[in-house]
Amino acid sequence: MKAIISIKGVNKTYASGHVALKTVNLDIREREIFALLGPNGAGKTTLISIICGIVNPSGGEILVDGMDIARDYRAVRALIGLVPQELSTDMFETVWATVSFSRGLFGKPSNPAYVEKVLRDLSLWDKKDSRIMTLSGGMKRRLLIAKALAHEPRILFLDEPTAGVDVELRKDMWQIVRGLRDSGVTVILTTHYIEEAEEMADRIGVITKGELILVQDKVELMRKLGKKQLTLELQKPLDALPPSLSRYQLELRPGGSTLVFTYDTQAERTGITALLSDMREAGIGFKDLATSQSSLEDIFVDLVRQSQ
Repeated sequence: MKAIISIKGVNKTYASGHVALKTVNLDIREREIFALLGPNGAGKTTLISIICGIVNPSGGEILVDGMDIARDYRAVRALIGLVPQELSTDMFETVWATVSFSRGLFGKPSNPAYVEKVLRDLSLWDKKDSRIMTLSGGMKRRLLIAKALAHEPRILFLDEPTAGVDVELRKDMWQIVRGLRDSGVTVILTTHYIEEAEEMADRIGVITKGELILVQDKVELMRKLGKKQLTLELQKPLDALPPSLSRYQLELRPGGSTLVFTYDTQAERTGITALLSDMREAGIGFKDLATSQSSLEDIFVDLVRQSQ
């Protein structure tokens, strides 16, 4: 699939000397949902701001649909919709007026039918004549998305789109974002909610200390770096593990009644059969067992910890 955004050697050092971005190379594919994960201060917002033309890079090149963001700024910016973290808009305007105005800022002719569609898709139609100051926090978030979509962009940046939004509304917004992707929009999101990326993203990028340390298809990432655990509830508590089981690197949980075995799903053999056999030889019985797969959050935490 072709890259709609191509980032080559981009870096950013502020006048204070703070290095916000080291050398970043990244291609974002057309019609994908790309999640950029990283701790606070990792460089996520700086990278988005550079692509959107809000912050100047110190070096490197960015092409959007084959156009250079510096030489072809107006054409590139017209392709991009940005939903910022902060709720900043004219609180005394109506929903209809502010979305229509956003469309006009990009030189798009008036199109009431399109504005209506955007508002209906975002469940804002019944609020079209309401002043923004009267909207709930969740509705204001939806309004920011409506403003970003007003000029019919092909690329949508969502910077912490569901911050401060309740769980039910967050899931509604996930559905909206998937619908945008299905309609042909490329979506790039940053998020602190790891389950958001796990639920929606096609690919994951992890950034820390200004450095992009990993880019991977989500499914492949979880297959390659995910771990599985076998949890065994023992018939009788153990005071300590017998020497015959030391090679399995087992975790004996407090109380001595639970054993946890972490194994590699990619290995030729998991070691489970041998473990159960050795437990039987050692006279250790179990009454229940269960397996669990590590989440994207587990993988993310491990990656960031390893890079420190």
